[in-house]
Amino acid sequence: MTVAKRQVRVGCEFQYTAEIETATVFQVQALGTAPATVLKQEWASQPVVDRHSYLDLYGNGCQRLTLPVGDTTVRYEALVMVPDASEEVDLDAPEVPAALLPDDVLVYTLPSRYCLPDALGDEAWRLFGDHPPGYRRVRAICDHVNSHLRFSYGSSNGTTTAADAYAAGWGVCRDFAHVAISFCRALSIPARYVFGYLPFLDVPVADEPMDFAAWMEVYLDGRWWTFDPRNNVTRKGRVLIGRGRDAVDVAMATTYGGPELRSMEVWADEA
Repeated sequence: MTVAKRQVRVGCEFQYTAEIETATVFQVQALGTAPATVLKQEWASQPVVDRHSYLDLYGNGCQRLTLPVGDTTVRYEALVMVPDASEEVDLDAPEVPAALLPDDVLVYTLPSRYCLPDALGDEAWRLFGDHPPGYRRVRAICDHVNSHLRFSYGSSNGTTTAADAYAAGWGVCRDFAHVAISFCRALSIPARYVFGYLPFLDVPVADEPMDFAAWMEVYLDGRWWTFDPRNNVTRKGRVLIGRGRDAVDVAMATTYGGPELRSMEVWADEA
C-alpha cells in the first residue's frame, strides 16, 4: 500500500559569544532514516568557520567546529519528506525474554547517566509487575509517566536524573523519556532515548515556543517501536536527530569551554 507523503522544514539557529576559541560538537541534523527522507540540508555560520562531519558510536550525524572569539551564529536547516501517517501500533506485540535479546540490544537494558532502572526498580515492579508483558505494559508505563509528571520549562537541568524528576513530579520532554525508559529497563524491556524534531501536523499547535523533542523507542517482538511519554499520543512527522542510551548520547551541542548561549531558535513546520 502506498503511503502519502508530506514535506516538513526543520532547523535551528544558535547564537554564541565566546571569550576563547571553543571546540564544539553539534548534533542537530536530520538523521534521514526510514521512513523519513532528507531532500536537502545546509549548514551556515557567521563568521564562516571550518567544520567537518562524522558519525558517532550510535550512527548519529555530528558536526565539529571551533567557535571563534566573539559572536558566532550557527544555523542548520533541512527539507524532509515524511509519511502522512503516525507511527505504527501493535497492542499485541510481545516482549522478548532477556535471554533471547540480540547482543547489540542488551546495552539498552542497563543503567546510564540519566536513566536509573536500579533506583526506580522497586517502583516499576510495584506499578507494572502484574501487567501482562508486551506493548500494553509499555503503554501503561507511558500513561503513568504522563500523568505523574507535569511539564514545565526550566524545571530540570543538566544534572537531573530520572529519579530526580520522578521524585519532583516536574520535567521537560527529556525527563518524561528518561523516567519511562528507566521503568522499562527495570522490567528488562530494552528502551532507548530518541531526540529530534516534532512538527504540529494535524494536531493543535502548542502554546509554548517550538523546541527540540525527546521520546523513546522500545524493543518488542524483534523490532523497535516508538512511544512518546510526554505527548502520550501517536504523531505524524517525527524527524529523528539521533538515538542513544539517554540525553548524554544525543546532546544538541557539546562545548569544550564555557561560551555564552545568547539565543536558540528551533523550527519544525510543514513546507
